[in-house]
Amino acid sequence: MGRMYNIGLALFCSIGSFLFGYDSGIISSVITFPFFKSFVGHESNYESLSGAVVSTFTGGCFFGAMGAGWTNDRFGRRRTIQLGAIFALWGCAMQSGANNFACMLIGRIVAGFAIGILSMTVPLYNTEIAPPKHRGFMVGLAQQMIGIGFIVANWVGYGCQFLDGDQQWRLPLGLQLVPATLLLVGSVFMPRSPRWLLEHGHDDEALAVVRTLHSASSLGEEEAVAEFAQMRETIKAEAVVRSRSLSDLWATRGMLRRTLVAVGVQVFGQFSGINVINYFGPSMYKALGLSDSQSLLVQGIYGAVGPITNFFFITLILDTVGRKKPLMFGAGSFIVTYSVLTAIVASFPPDESTNLAAQRAGIAMIFLTSIFFSVSFGPVSWVLASEVFPTRTRSIGTSVATCANWAFNVLFSQVSNIAIVNISWKYYIIFICLNAIDFVIIAFFFPETKGKTLEEMAEIFGDEIDAHDVLSSTAAHEKLEHHFEKA
Repeated sequence: MGRMYNIGLALFCSIGSFLFGYDSGIISSVITFPFFKSFVGHESNYESLSGAVVSTFTGGCFFGAMGAGWTNDRFGRRRTIQLGAIFALWGCAMQSGANNFACMLIGRIVAGFAIGILSMTVPLYNTEIAPPKHRGFMVGLAQQMIGIGFIVANWVGYGCQFLDGDQQWRLPLGLQLVPATLLLVGSVFMPRSPRWLLEHGHDDEALAVVRTLHSASSLGEEEAVAEFAQMRETIKAEAVVRSRSLSDLWATRGMLRRTLVAVGVQVFGQFSGINVINYFGPSMYKALGLSDSQSLLVQGIYGAVGPITNFFFITLILDTVGRKKPLMFGAGSFIVTYSVLTAIVASFPPDESTNLAAQRAGIAMIFLTSIFFSVSFGPVSWVLASEVFPTRTRSIGTSVATCANWAFNVLFSQVSNIAIVNISWKYYIIFICLNAIDFVIIAFFFPETKGKTLEEMAEIFGDEIDAHDVLSSTAAHEKLEHHFEKA
């Protein structure tokens, strides 16, 4: 039962990530719909307004991720996920029922706030319920569900282009209410994080959750005892020095390194340019010479490539090869794909050339970027950012890292459509340079964390405080054994 229960729990929790993927994917189709353009008006500056539709959402995500650090510590992971689902219902309803552009923008901000909450809490929750040897897979399910959200969104968008009237854009935006409702109702049955329960003195409930998570085999009870002992000892030790201050993230050399790694991997994921393609893919395909309908069709096919690749990667490779090598591979691959894409668009300008071979090669580079992202930054950024922090700073640390992700997401979503239209191929040179810098930083400064329990990260980052110096290991184990005898 244990492993399937763990995976099922992580998969259900990742409905929040599905919402992220669906919204990010559907808006790339919606902003190309003629009836949405009529709804927005202002044809002369539509490019800027469509960028605002995207960037207000990502701006809301930034503030949602920021606030979720506090709510995760105060109310727990489950309650925070429920809060995110409520905001998602509110924001999605405002978007689909908007009667003017201002209402649409407010709905985008509220929905973004919800996705910001969920984008940091889902990986955090999955990290804390996952066994070390399967943590990459279970946290990687968040990226998998983002990808599935994109697939659904791209094909819903492709189908809705044939509708007449405002339902062309209201229907695809309104469909977000379904997964948001499912997440809100189903989250009632999710167990609370055992590490959060230990932090707040609910030891008995934490023990019950750990036992459930380890009930896969006859060794389940023994594994539960060992993990709970280590978990309880470390968390109780951390509680002695806990201050809940943002400055904790750089208070020691070890914590500063953790923070820089977590923030770095999230920001470098944005430097891959993947969200530029996700948000403005149809615009990029038009820049390569495709029609509106062809662009939406190609975007629909593109959306399926990443999730398929991601599934095989998190299932078969991630927990074996680790975190660092895939990140280096991804950064190096993006240098190549963007170099080729830049050369193609520069040599065969879409408004001057009808070279079909060049068009196909450009589309191939975009598809390869998605594939390489799915075996590198896609799943690894969520895993690494949430697993490197100790329990006492995991919520706030993951929040800061996710905020950094969304801050750069806002930047790229606001400028990319304008840049693609105005400077064309020169815009892609930025991503070549950024990924070259990423490669060097990852190679020299990022650690390998695969196979380690969350409590063993202290060894990797050289923390100054050792749980064994604060709590006696013998006393902790004796108390634990007494706890089991009573249970």
